[in-house]
Amino acid sequence: MAEIATDVNTALQLFEIANTLNSTLDLDSLLMKIGAAAEKLLDSEASATMLVTDDKKSLYFKVASGEKSKALKSMLLPIGTGIGGSVAQNRKPEIVTDCQKDPRFAGKFDKASGFVTRSILAVHMEYRGEVVGVVEVLNKRTGTYTPEDLKLLQSLASLASVAITNTKIMADQKNFFSHMLEIMGAVIETSKPAMTGHPMRCAKLACAMGRLLGLDDYEYRMLYYAGILHDVGYVAFNNPSVLSDFGIIKAAEELHPTMSVKMLEGIKMIEGALPMIQSHHENFDGTGFPSKLSGDAIPLGARILGLVESMEELRMVGLRPPDLYPRALAEAQAGAGKNYDPKIVEAFAELMKQPDSVWG
Repeated sequence: MAEIATDVNTALQLFEIANTLNSTLDLDSLLMKIGAAAEKLLDSEASATMLVTDDKKSLYFKVASGEKSKALKSMLLPIGTGIGGSVAQNRKPEIVTDCQKDPRFAGKFDKASGFVTRSILAVHMEYRGEVVGVVEVLNKRTGTYTPEDLKLLQSLASLASVAITNTKIMADQKNFFSHMLEIMGAVIETSKPAMTGHPMRCAKLACAMGRLLGLDDYEYRMLYYAGILHDVGYVAFNNPSVLSDFGIIKAAEELHPTMSVKMLEGIKMIEGALPMIQSHHENFDGTGFPSKLSGDAIPLGARILGLVESMEELRMVGLRPPDLYPRALAEAQAGAGKNYDPKIVEAFAELMKQPDSVWG
């Protein structure tokens, strides 16, 4: 019965780790959890996860347990060297019961960490035919590592390899998206005179106001995207083929928010920014465009962006810091309750006490 209970407990812990794969992008946290589970389930004093370097020539410590484990993170183990390097090269797990008698043992890591390694169980992590790293548990407290221990660590290693690969894919996607935002911002800058720097300044100032007004993380992120992309519709103004898709020959100024939204529809990562972009020229008193919305019917992000856009227009007609700041504040305060939400004007006034940090 005790053996059955142990098997159930093991299965539950593996299930919990597998479930975590779908709920976190924090790779270090997840690998630490896998390491802790390995130490507990395999009755070990310590664990370590090493990943393959980009050049495929070495392993480096991604996570390791122990008081002095930080010392390991700057060290590399060439693939083919040491027990872990041998496992990565040969794609074969290793159980070493006495490390001091194994000629492959890389004692420099013990010297760096202050840990004394007596025994090792190491397995490689593989994803779609490619080795991504090695997982080790060290110093079994009672007895020696068994084939059953090896199978369990291989299960944990499989979970770790999926987590590592998913995290790398997400990092690549974020990197691509951030670069595409920069490219789109640069394209928007070419759409009209005096637009240089406008998209990023809008995003920076709008987000500073959003932070003061207590936007949650999602709204804050969408406001950032809206700040950069709200004027992308202008790009279509001089492109007859794009205009024809909208069924028009010549675009009027009032159409650019709607055209911006149409050009961005279908991009899931920014869908929350579209209502902000659509309504960023609506006025608080209902006199704006394109839908004559008023008050709280205008999305908060759009109200923020509307004020920012108007202040940026002062820069576009030639005003520059420091003269820009008092003029902008006066214009905003004069428009409170008319063009602008009074609480957003208050936030803007607070930021204008130190304007260079948010609108330089």
